[in-house]
Amino acid sequence: MYLFPGKETIPFHLVWIGLSIVYGFIAWHPAGMAAVLIGVAATTGTILVHHAAAGEIGWEETTEVPLMMLVFGVMVWHVHVRQRVVARLAQLAEHERRQADTQQILVRLVSHELRTPITVARGYAELIRDGASGPGVAEDAAIVLDELDKLSRITYRLVTLMLMTAAAARQPADIDAELKRTLHRWVPTADRIWKVRSDVGVVGIVPERLEAALDCLLENAEKFTADGDRIEIVGTRRADGWTIEVLDSGAGMTPERAAALTAATGPLPSSTGTGLGLAIARAVVESWGGRVEVRGEPGVGSCVTLWFPPESPEVRSAEPDVLPARQLFKRSTDDGSMTNT
Repeated sequence: MYLFPGKETIPFHLVWIGLSIVYGFIAWHPAGMAAVLIGVAATTGTILVHHAAAGEIGWEETTEVPLMMLVFGVMVWHVHVRQRVVARLAQLAEHERRQADTQQILVRLVSHELRTPITVARGYAELIRDGASGPGVAEDAAIVLDELDKLSRITYRLVTLMLMTAAAARQPADIDAELKRTLHRWVPTADRIWKVRSDVGVVGIVPERLEAALDCLLENAEKFTADGDRIEIVGTRRADGWTIEVLDSGAGMTPERAAALTAATGPLPSSTGTGLGLAIARAVVESWGGRVEVRGEPGVGSCVTLWFPPESPEVRSAEPDVLPARQLFKRSTDDGSMTNT
């Protein structure tokens, strides 16, 4: 800058650019940064003032020094803001990690600390019922057993709901076979007309989670139906993704109740349950980018629809490691009906 008067613009800006680059890579102490800034500004400013006094450049050229100091100050402010944001994000990430660890510990504690006492209490209640000397004691023991069964189911669902938030890799699976296998397990549980039909094919899922969601919906359907009613699972491939519907011809519900269940973001208790079943199904579906819709009509039945977006090309192109549905279930009828005989 000093040796080439009138051509100092390029080295002048290179000096300030270099200063900015070095500051971007090194976390300077404020005092050191101020000292370097003043030193660079004084050096370059002195040279520009000397050339201006000699008439080799105009005095307006000297205004670049305070302007560059201002630009550098704005950059310093921006870097500090970015560093605070990065530090905050790191704190949030650490907080989420600790929450996940705490949640896993809680799941293990709930699984052990609740299920074990329930099992022990159930064993003693069965002993009291079996050794009862009068009908009153046996009836009371039967009520205790029923309540313990309810508590056991609630505990299982709570643990399942907490596990739904943990990350899990999706893998290709034959949805048609999964739906038939799930319904097949429920056939002996109640005197219903069980049906299943599906044309979804292979998509990416976590089979255990989909099974847990379907189990919750089928349990609800069984609860609100009577002997001879129909419970059906329908899987459909659509242009905007794929769906699984759980339909029944039971008691149904009002449109207002169906709308409330569709819009709910968590468990919505009712007079017959805790609402955890639908919450588990919603957690599974939403973890894959889908949604849950509930429809119903009093005295006609209800329908819960699980909508899933299209699977990724990577998952779609992978080979399924499952058997065809017709090889898994020989007892299925041609129309997909199953009985519990």
